Amino acid sequence: MDAITETARLLSSLRDVWDEEAVDELDHALQSAARAVDDGADDELVLAAALHDIAHSPLFEAAAAERHDQTAREWLTPRFGERVGWLAGQHVAAKRYLVATDPAYGAALTPTSLTSLQAQGGAEVEPALVVHAWWPDALRLRRYDDAAKDPNADATVTIDDVLVIAERVARQRES
Repeated sequence: MDAITETARLLSSLRDVWDEEAVDELDHALQSAARAVDDGADDELVLAAALHDIAHSPLFEAAAAERHDQTAREWLTPRFGERVGWLAGQHVAAKRYLVATDPAYGAALTPTSLTSLQAQGGAEVEPALVVHAWWPDALRLRRYDDAAKDPNADATVTIDDVLVIAERVARQRES
């Protein structure tokens, strides 16, 4: 199965998967991608935003969801490149960083996100990450993630839109 077909299958499997938020995981993925598009993000960042929570798919083992950031990185990197995988893989570290450095950020998190923060190790600045060249984009992705929990949001990005972006990213890697 090729990367685009696998991605379509994973995204579709997120419909009706809930993580105690106001939207299911598919709507969350598409809203994350839409926030990235609205922000003028490049294709790799949009794709990472759309796929950062793929480990919540029932197509993965239950243990994958517990370390969903690592699972996303491990799944995305060979298919869409180091940057896509790295960005998706840092969305938990970015949350931990933002909570540690911005009190207003932590105060605005949903109860579900606050609960998961504790399971993820709590607020912390990881020095090796904050100097990484892609770190500013990891923080952007985290903000898209947080803004993608609105049950009243219009669907401005579809699965097909994400797949078109995934195809462009995959083609770019091949050239």
